[in-house]
Amino acid sequence: MSLTNEQIQEIVKQFGKDEKDTGSSEVQVALLTARIRSLTEHAKANKKDNHSRRGLVMLVSQRKKLLKYLRRTRPESYLNVTQELAIRRN
Repeated sequence: MSLTNEQIQEIVKQFGKDEKDTGSSEVQVALLTARIRSLTEHAKANKKDNHSRRGLVMLVSQRKKLLKYLRRTRPESYLNVTQELAIRRN
């Protein structure tokens, strides 16, 4: 369910300004998206696991807040991230 260090480093390389940029909104959204996708698969396989489902809902909410901030502050970066991750269809 959690991401390996290699997966995290790959996402940071792809979305960050450099390999140590883990705090930017783009990287945070990408990491949350990877965790959300893995938890979604887990929730499909384990329908009665309500504790993990609650964590999934919390992650989706956190990503939504970050995307809202990103859209407000840097709209071009918001568009790039959402298109690359394929998370918004609007």
